[in-house]
Amino acid sequence: MTTAKSEPGNRTVIGNISLSLDGRFAGPAGERDMSWIAAHAVTDGSRSHMVRITSAATTALLGRKNYQGFASFWPAVADDETADPRDRAFAQWLNAVEKVVISSTLQQADWHNSRIAASDPAAAVRQLRKEEGGDIIVLASASVIRNLLQAGELDRLGITLCPELVGGSARLFDDGPAGSSWSLTDVNGTESGAICLLYERIRARPKTPAAAARGIYEEMNPA
Repeated sequence: MTTAKSEPGNRTVIGNISLSLDGRFAGPAGERDMSWIAAHAVTDGSRSHMVRITSAATTALLGRKNYQGFASFWPAVADDETADPRDRAFAQWLNAVEKVVISSTLQQADWHNSRIAASDPAAAVRQLRKEEGGDIIVLASASVIRNLLQAGELDRLGITLCPELVGGSARLFDDGPAGSSWSLTDVNGTESGAICLLYERIRARPKTPAAAARGIYEEMNPA
């Protein structure tokens, strides 16, 4: 499948993550505790959501831990004839796609088509937006998603809301970032009771020169 490429500056940046009802992205045993997600990740609805949300992406943006975890699992799934076809499709896409790893400690990235960006996520995204390509998607890296939200660099947010109260671990949203509005553009229930939600950021349209001049005139000449 050929993914359409956008002109530089027009690339959509997407964050995709699973959250519990109490807003956690990991279990009480730490960041690698994904036991509460497992039953929800293998449903038809969740698998279809993952294929759908990644279909237009040509760049995956990952934190170091997720990159290493994905690299140890997904390459083998691509050639596993017993795997679910949607898992194989995702694995094949992930093998082929450009993978940008945000890390100041990783020395090398051996997975095919991988490179390290030793800068903050927002700076990496601003650079990627200047390059030709399809969507840029952050896969389950909470720290990267947080950074992009704070910087105003996230255009779309996919959340698989799992019917679990996890407790005892970090939340994606604490007291911030604030100051943004989002529109629900897609919602799908899954067989496990999880809900796949897709939000689009509502951005103010830039004023035309005439509208800007009118605003200045009205400020200077109040009624």
